[in-house]
Formats: sequence, structure tokens, C-alpha cells
Amino acid sequence: MEEAKLPIFLAGFALFFLMESLAAKRPVAGPPRGTPAHARPDGGVQHHRAPTDRAGALPRAGRDYALPNRAGAWRRCWATAASAASSRPSSCWTCSITGGTASITASGLLWRFHKVHHVDTHVDVTTALRFHPGELFISFFVKLLWIAAWGPSLVGFAVFEICVSLASQFHHSNIDFPERWERRLRLFIVTPRFHTSHHTVSRRTGDANFATIFIVWDRLFGTYREPDPREMRELGLAEGRGDYLSFGTWLAEPFRHRNQNQAYRGQ
Repeated sequence: MEEAKLPIFLAGFALFFLMESLAAKRPVAGPPRGTPAHARPDGGVQHHRAPTDRAGALPRAGRDYALPNRAGAWRRCWATAASAASSRPSSCWTCSITGGTASITASGLLWRFHKVHHVDTHVDVTTALRFHPGELFISFFVKLLWIAAWGPSLVGFAVFEICVSLASQFHHSNIDFPERWERRLRLFIVTPRFHTSHHTVSRRTGDANFATIFIVWDRLFGTYREPDPREMRELGLAEGRGDYLSFGTWLAEPFRHRNQNQAYRGQ
């Protein structure tokens, strides 16, 4: 079973890449990836840009906006941790933990690594591969703790890894289902539309919809938010949109000055 993981992973990637190439939900043509909404010909969606303070000024990049709000931090933490325990890949543990960053780490260390995944402004199957090496390194040790605590069999662990890998490729894919099928599938599993809403600039869904396979965890812990097509017109984060495709920027992002001493706005 262990030796089948890579072929299955590659086959899944090829399948979803082909599907989104033939029937992409969000057009590949148009404004380049990373183009801010206010710079696009259609003007974007004003009320889903980065939030402003009471004076109307944009928050400082990487300080006030890069981390989730303090409100509901514990609820997000428990919801995503429960999801991780049953259905999330180990590389997504940092996303699970940063849902409660206010209670775990004031420095936002884990988020500084995981934001490399969220800065992608055109979510597709390649986004499932976009993780910082530092996050994968941290996840490796989290995975060791998980194995030691749970003690799954080799076959069980291999099946788990295959399932979450395929689920990650599936829900990051740039595909969509007819409304009738979308509603039925979303009773049980995470769909591409649902997870894409987790990648929006809007914090309403960006700080929610954490599940990877089974959607029940978001419903149980109150982190389920109905996807809004208007919000999904602008994906990624408010910062780093101009250079996020740079390999050097991607590698250095967790250590850049704008990510130091991050703090919540306390909203």
C-alpha cells in the first residue's frame, strides 16, 4: 500500500488538472494572478477588499490583516483540530492551529509559514502543492506525535494519507458542480466551491470553512459559512499579491520584516 501512494497521488493530480483544464470554473484568461481588485478592469468587489480601520486607512501589511481576528479563536481552533484528527493532512495542521493563534502563539509563527499556501490568488489543483518547506518540516514532527498517540497500522496510515491527498487535490481544483449536486455533496463532503471560499480575501469565510474531507466538523463547531460567489472573485490575501509567484519571495516569506511582531487588531 505504501508504494502505491505516489502513483495514486500523481494520477489524482493528472485527473483534476485535466478536469479543470476542460471545465474551469474561474477563467484562466483575464487579469494576471495577483492583480488587486481595484486594478482590474471590472473594478473588483469593493466591500471584499482588505478591511479598513475607522479612519479608512488600510491596515499595515502582515500586521493587522495577516492573522485571523481574536473573536472565536478557540472555537476555530477546536473545530480545525477535530477536523485534523480525522481527515486533515498533516501539512494542514498549521492551518488548524493558527485558527486559535491568539491563544497559542502571539508571534504567529505557524501562520507565517502557512500563509505561503493562502497567498495564491488563483486557487487550483497546483495550490494543493503550495506549502513552505518549513511548514512541511513542522508537520513531519506533528505527524510523528499523532502516530505515537494513535498507533495506526501501516495500511491504515497509508490509506489515510492517500485519502487526504486526493481530497486536497479535489477541493483545491478549479471546478464546480451544478447547484443541485453541490447541495447534495456538501451535506457530507468538502467541495471545491466550499474550500475556495476559505481562500478568499474576505475574513468572513477566510477564518472559517476549515474541513478537508467531512464537512460535519465545520457544522459541529460553528465554523461553517455559506460560500458567496461575490467574495470568491478575489482570492488570496490582501498583501503580497504582486510578487507571490517569485520563488525567492515564497521561500523568504516567513522571515520577512512584514511578518515580524504580528498582532491582532482586537476586533
